Amino acid sequence: MIVGLSIALMVVSVLMIMLVLLHKGKGGGLSDLFGGGVTSSLGGSSVVERNLDRLTIATGLVWIVGIVALGLLILQQGA
Repeated sequence: MIVGLSIALMVVSVLMIMLVLLHKGKGGGLSDLFGGGVTSSLGGSSVVERNLDRLTIATGLVWIVGIVALGLLILQQGA
């Protein structure tokens, strides 16, 4: 059970990284350093940004629940 949850948590972690990197840079921060300051007309839809925000938040919640569940399983196994 712990191994399966650990593998699922790794997959969700990679997905979370990819989703965060897909977000449009707001400018003035580190995103400008990596080319985020260049404006593009390809992904400027507000509907796409809102859906990406929702997907990122949902993935973050799954990640947090997975971390807590894995911690509880490890704690329970040690007792």
